[in-house]
Amino acid sequence: MSQTKFFKETLGKSTLTVLGLFIVLLTVAISLFLAWKGLASFTTHNQSVIDFLLGSRWDPAMEFRQEAGPAGSAIFITGSLAVSSLALLIATPFAVACAIFIVEISPRLGSRLLQPAIEIFVGIPSVVYGWVGISVLCPFIAKLFHLPFGGESVLAGGIVLAVMIFPTIASVSADAIRNVPHEYTEASYGLGATRWQMISTVRLRAASGGILTGVVLGLSRAFGEALAVSMVIGGRLAFPKGILSQTSTLTTQIASGMGSAADGTQWTDSLWSMALLLFIISFVFIIVIRLIGRKKTES
Repeated sequence: MSQTKFFKETLGKSTLTVLGLFIVLLTVAISLFLAWKGLASFTTHNQSVIDFLLGSRWDPAMEFRQEAGPAGSAIFITGSLAVSSLALLIATPFAVACAIFIVEISPRLGSRLLQPAIEIFVGIPSVVYGWVGISVLCPFIAKLFHLPFGGESVLAGGIVLAVMIFPTIASVSADAIRNVPHEYTEASYGLGATRWQMISTVRLRAASGGILTGVVLGLSRAFGEALAVSMVIGGRLAFPKGILSQTSTLTTQIASGMGSAADGTQWTDSLWSMALLLFIISFVFIIVIRLIGRKKTES
């Protein structure tokens, strides 16, 4: 090996190692910072963890040295679960069907027209989704269901989130179906299966781990989205009684409160606790994705 090649290889390995270590240290630093800020509600203001997770009253103290008030986040947790679940129910069937069309039904049309169109959806800023939702979708929902308010509801939030997570689920599902060995298809046809039987019982079943990974990734994005949801969900401090009810989510509460809350108050520390809860939920989603990938590799 020449001296120049050895120098380039050493420089490349050293650079990649430093960048990798930097990412690890950055992740650890963010985790420790969130833990430090998020635990202040329980260590400084004596907030109970059970009351924080299961309490429904949200009236934390907004001034320094003020007696701590109730700061339950059950309404926001329920709102996040309701909106994210509805978005998954709407987006998953369309995304998987779209992936099947791209890979199995019309690969040429799918790769030239549909896949680029899906990639455009990924690049649209979330504020645009929220603006279209509050300008077009909410008035339509209010008129369709004769709602007394402007149409901001769990349904509006779920539809907007479904459009936002649709590209993620469709792209990952298409890759998973595409990576199924071609021998599976030939063996299926050799046994006399029809095209739909081959797709539904062989290709989709073999790609189920990758499709489920796409669904978990979509759920993770839906749970963490703030801006677009805050524009169409209403922001009401109440449990959702149905898909036409207004409510709040963890992200909308953090986004609306962080700008005006004073640092060190119970209000701010409670918002940090919500951010820590979101971080833990995202971490759980990552573990689930890795377990699915490991199980798929072993199988």
